[in-house]
Amino acid sequence: MQLLPGNAEAYRERHDGLWPELRDLLMRAGIREYHIFLDPDSNTLFATLLRRDDHDMDRLPLDPVMQRWWASMADLMETKADNEPVSRPLRPMFRLG
Repeated sequence: MQLLPGNAEAYRERHDGLWPELRDLLMRAGIREYHIFLDPDSNTLFATLLRRDDHDMDRLPLDPVMQRWWASMADLMETKADNEPVSRPLRPMFRLG
């Protein structure tokens, strides 16, 4: 994902105040751990998560809570027309273990 320049602190603050209903939605969808990292030189956000094998993440974009969250974050990052953050898949290059 791509953060717009100058928005690192606002991005962190909004996530520090993550809505309880969004936290619950993510947990119900099967997400067990979720981390977002920032490369400050490029403003690139990199997210990793652990999820159950029977996760239901494909339904998250349809949920009104997720749509409201995306709308609340749209001024800070690159988004699609529906406010979903633009994300690009990463190609695995190395793994140990």
